[in-house]
Amino acid sequence: MHIGIVTREWPPDVYGGAGVHVEHLAAALRGLEDGPRVDVHCFGGERADAVGHAVPAGLREANGALQALGVDVEIAGALAGVDLVHSHTWYANGAGLFAGLVHGTPHVVTAHSLEPRRPWKADQLGGGYRLSSWVERTAYLAADAVIAVSNGMRADVLDAYPDLDPARVHVVGNGVDAQAYRPVADPDVVRSLGVDPDRPYALFVGRITRQKGVTHLLAAAEQLPAEAGLVLCAGAADTPEERRQVADAVAALQERRDGVVWIEAMLPREQLVPLITGATVFVVPSVYEPLGIVNLEAAACATAVVASAVGGIPEVVDDGRTGLLVPYDPGDTAAFEAGLAARVAELLADPARAAAMGAAGRERVLAEFGWPAIARQTVEVYAAVLAGRG
Repeated sequence: MHIGIVTREWPPDVYGGAGVHVEHLAAALRGLEDGPRVDVHCFGGERADAVGHAVPAGLREANGALQALGVDVEIAGALAGVDLVHSHTWYANGAGLFAGLVHGTPHVVTAHSLEPRRPWKADQLGGGYRLSSWVERTAYLAADAVIAVSNGMRADVLDAYPDLDPARVHVVGNGVDAQAYRPVADPDVVRSLGVDPDRPYALFVGRITRQKGVTHLLAAAEQLPAEAGLVLCAGAADTPEERRQVADAVAALQERRDGVVWIEAMLPREQLVPLITGATVFVVPSVYEPLGIVNLEAAACATAVVASAVGGIPEVVDDGRTGLLVPYDPGDTAAFEAGLAARVAELLADPARAAAMGAAGRERVLAEFGWPAIARQTVEVYAAVLAGRG
């Protein structure tokens, strides 16, 4: 079985959960005994372990969505001869769609997020969002199989694309490398990042994008007890405007209270893991999240999680056991922010309870979210697709 995996993100250019997923899935597939041959095609420059594809010269000044399709055309041309194409995110879906049309190659899509569930992108990207939405819809409806990373994501896929045959939508969850993400207590690393390791702190890690709910967390922080620390490890803003909005809110918060630290970077793992381990509580205030791999990373580091009860998060955060969930109603964001503040404060005030939740989260990760099992489930989807084509 010869598989062509297509992704926008590949190390060292990984900035989101989809990129983390592809990196670890490819490694796990390659590590399976009698597993498939895997070629990875990614956007960007040459890699030692993948084939990089640059934006065609004639499109370098074009809209970003057109650039992505240009790369997809290049990749589709390179996919001749593989048995099956597996694409991740709309950026790469076009390559799988084109390969299916030109070469007759079966195409599997993994749904990490959905364009119809991110309408704010229309304000940011204009025509680019209309094109990305068209690519995603066309690729999903034409795909031989769609893999959703959670049951909640499967429901979203079928709701967004009701013409899609439910029998073609499979659930294979996200995973986490429990060796790379494990409890590592290193106060010196935490201190080097400008964070007081002796002060209980809540931690957010993620991109600055409306989807991740950073502004809601900053509003909630106004309601936290004075002794509570808040650390934001947040970078890669979607737009300059969003970055400015967060910067203004952080500056205003820092004027009114101490213990607020903004690390505007996506940290390397050797710094990130001790920062997560040192946190009393990890906060995921997303307004939309198919699963949220950061929930698994925090749990793997034995840190309790407070998260919004959206998408696939309730399938990962066991409310009352590995963390606490907060209902999200887009029509009443004030209640959501108050709920976040209350749940975070609850665990900051009871570090023993938070530690017990963190330990339970680590146990659950080890039992249910290992990459080898996810790779085997993915191969089962490949085999079913190829058998159906035979």
